Amino acid sequence: MSPVTDKSAAPAARTDAKSAEERPTLLLIDGHSMAFRAFFALPADNFKTTSGQSTNAVYGFTSMLINLLRDEKPTHIAAAFDVSRQTFRAERFPEYKANRSKTPDEFAGQVDITKDVLGAMGIPVMAEAGFEADDIIATLVTQAEALGYRVLVVTGDRDALQLVTDNVTVLYPRKGVSDLTRFTPDEVATKYGLTPSQYPDFAALRGDPSDNLPGIPGVGEKTATKWIIEYGSLTALVDNVDKVKGKVGDALRANLSSVVLNRELTEMVRDVPLPFTPDQLELAPWDREKIHALFDDLEFRILRDRLFETLASVEPEAEEGFDVRGGIVAPGELAAWLDEHASDGRRSGVSILGPRRPYDSDATSVAIAAADGEGAFVTTTALDESDERALAAWFADADRPKALHEAKWALHAVRGRGWTLGGLTTDTALAAYLVRPGQRSFNLDDLSLRYLKRELRVEDAGEGQMSLLDAEDTADAAFAEGEILKARAVIDLADALDAELAAIESTTLLSEMELPLLTVLADIEATGIAVDGDHLRSLQSGFAAQVDEAA
Repeated sequence: MSPVTDKSAAPAARTDAKSAEERPTLLLIDGHSMAFRAFFALPADNFKTTSGQSTNAVYGFTSMLINLLRDEKPTHIAAAFDVSRQTFRAERFPEYKANRSKTPDEFAGQVDITKDVLGAMGIPVMAEAGFEADDIIATLVTQAEALGYRVLVVTGDRDALQLVTDNVTVLYPRKGVSDLTRFTPDEVATKYGLTPSQYPDFAALRGDPSDNLPGIPGVGEKTATKWIIEYGSLTALVDNVDKVKGKVGDALRANLSSVVLNRELTEMVRDVPLPFTPDQLELAPWDREKIHALFDDLEFRILRDRLFETLASVEPEAEEGFDVRGGIVAPGELAAWLDEHASDGRRSGVSILGPRRPYDSDATSVAIAAADGEGAFVTTTALDESDERALAAWFADADRPKALHEAKWALHAVRGRGWTLGGLTTDTALAAYLVRPGQRSFNLDDLSLRYLKRELRVEDAGEGQMSLLDAEDTADAAFAEGEILKARAVIDLADALDAELAAIESTTLLSEMELPLLTVLADIEATGIAVDGDHLRSLQSGFAAQVDEAA
């Protein structure tokens, strides 16, 4: 998106008529208004990062944004924010919004983060000194409608109802930011008994406590509506103010100057100089790396997954799956397979299944992805004596480099089998932690998508891809393929993370500290700790006696 050369220039109107299906849809979001509502909709105490950053406003806003993109399918989008309370309205009426309390500290820091989320998603953010977000939105609405757009305005400010037309719909939150009312001309008429163009006249008479705009004593919404319907507009009412009878008429005349000022302040500006025109607000590709990094820092893993699962992007998140070769190795053939494919000094990826516990564990199956692209899968119950010896020797050999994911669990399983593990050059979960310690999850599928741009799935290579024993059924073959797939992902991911670690000068941190410590921790977990049972029981009895005495 490139800025307009002349900021004051308005786009030329289109003359070509389009059907509703062909018309572009512009989604405009009042960022400040909706983030503030999200802040109060979600408890701040439940949305904090481990570093203490409050995220409830960002979370609620982003969740709403995902729903809007999914449900409304806009072709163009932008968000508008306030710069400060120092606007032309405050200059005209110093008491404008002066009654508002100080912005909560927990919210103040979330506005910039919300803008960061929008930026990572390729959504333009606009804010202009001296104007409010409403004015930016009103300007874009006016321009877009002239260009033939369908426009959706998401805001918590009812003054935006003056923008509603057959082409412009206001989405106004009823509760929080998830339940939105669609204000069309008919809905405005149903709710207020007025046309959208009459709404600011009505608002001027009613006043607005949230903006510190005074109402007329004794005049409520029903009377204000009655006057606008009877006279057609505030201008006509002012021209005939002497005809209004009763105490309410006296009150109107006594407060006429404030009503006229209210009307001036309620009117949205439709010609704010802006850096973009509607045509320059087309949906843009996401910056996936920024989204990953930002959502990691915010600890929004579930929300990020929802974003990627719900919405399509211009570029695919996953370019491809994995090419898996090999399959179940027949009993008596494992030693030969290891000699041919996994004994040349190059690193292999390994996936080991077994109970995830530090005691009484065992390796129930092993999948190996060799550097030459071949894969092997065995269940330990199917190993013959020669297979068992060959696999145990291969695991123990420090000259056979191996990469595993969450290697500590694999180490417990290997030891439970009576084997040892040598040649461990990396643990992809540990390596990913060193690269980005702020992540909340280090699942293999998530890391594969992030660093390899690949889903943890098998590319369909046609018949003959796997060398399966005729005796193995389809379910066994599919399971074996899935485990080899994990091992293949581990070896490819290990290479990618090696480069990431080198870039941050943390290669030795993994090899000289984290991996040796992993072995020590596994030893501690397997050994356990000695406790004095008699002493603990004595403490229990003593504490119970103290409780009884206190009661």
